[in-house]
Amino acid sequence: MVRGQETNAQAKPSRSRGRPRSFDRTAALEKALTAFWRHGYEATSVSDLTRIMGIGTPSLYAAFGDKRSLFEEVVQVYAATHGAFADRALAEEPTARAAVERTLREAAARYTDPERPFGCLVAHAATNCTSPEVETLLRDRREASLAALDARIRADVAAGLLPAGTDAAALARHAAAVLHGMSQQARDGAARAELESLAEIAMAIWPRG
Repeated sequence: MVRGQETNAQAKPSRSRGRPRSFDRTAALEKALTAFWRHGYEATSVSDLTRIMGIGTPSLYAAFGDKRSLFEEVVQVYAATHGAFADRALAEEPTARAAVERTLREAAARYTDPERPFGCLVAHAATNCTSPEVETLLRDRREASLAALDARIRADVAAGLLPAGTDAAALARHAAAVLHGMSQQARDGAARAELESLAEIAMAIWPRG
């Protein structure tokens, strides 16, 4: 072979060169969810995410967009999986009271589950957040849940399941405040039994039909 002449194999670049690293998108998304859940939005950096998800920065941006876009998808996944218990209770229980009682009891178990980060992602991720878009996203989700409970309480009042003078808005806000407080107390180390006792006290103020 003439000096300097390359073979075809030498001249052709590898077919795999330049291809993005393949990865399990669903598994990577769940890892990002856990990171945001444990540390919050602001404290979770892109470098943290790439390390935890096991992918490079180009792959993260190609698959999920920027950090905020990834977080928005994480919140959607959380709402449909780990955080869906409240919506299920509201849809499946015959009364608002039963739905709230079930929600608080399930929250006591879920928020203290040692297999998961403690508390609620939607409540915790907003801590010290400086992104107006993220704050709006999380606030809108909380307000939507509050509105759904408010509507259910009003329906129960109209059906005679709760007294006519029931303040539906205040009762809904009370339940939401207890739920969010349970999330923070779980992160502060409260045990499941302690949160269950809190739930019992919270339900004691509910009016009877």
